[in-house]
Amino acid sequence: MIGSYEHLLDKKNRLFLPSQLREKILRKGNNKFVLTAGLEGCLFLYSESEWQKITEKLNSLPSLAKVDIRAFKRLFLSLASEVNVDKQGRILLPQNLCLYAKIKQEIILIGVLDHLEIWAKEQWQKYRDKVQPVYAKVAEELGI
Repeated sequence: MIGSYEHLLDKKNRLFLPSQLREKILRKGNNKFVLTAGLEGCLFLYSESEWQKITEKLNSLPSLAKVDIRAFKRLFLSLASEVNVDKQGRILLPQNLCLYAKIKQEIILIGVLDHLEIWAKEQWQKYRDKVQPVYAKVAEELGI
C-alpha cells in the first residue's frame, strides 16, 4: 500500500477507509485487522496476515534475557486491538489509541507497503517537516 489520504473521524471514532484502499483490502477477502500504537506518535494498521508475520518476529526474540525486548512486547501488544471493516467501509479507532496518537478528528492515512499508518493531521505535518532533511539525505544515498 502506498499514498496518503486525508479523512475525518466521525463522532464515534470511526474512520472511513478510502475507496482505493478498501478495494485492495476487501479484494483479498480481508475485513479483520490489528491496530496498535506505532512509532513517532502514529498508529499502525496491519492485515491479519501481516500481523501474523509481526507476531512470529516477536516470538523469535529472546525476551527472557532482554529488558528492552520485554518492555517493547508488553507495550506494543497491550495497545493492540482487533478491528473489523464494517459494511460502510469504516473501522473503529479505540479511544486509548486516539489519545496515544493525539487524534481528534482530522487524520492522514499513510500507506507504508505492508501496513497503514494513521496520523493526527497536525502531528503528521510536524513529523514531515522534521524529517525532510533525512528524506533528502536517504534519497541521495539510494540514488533516487
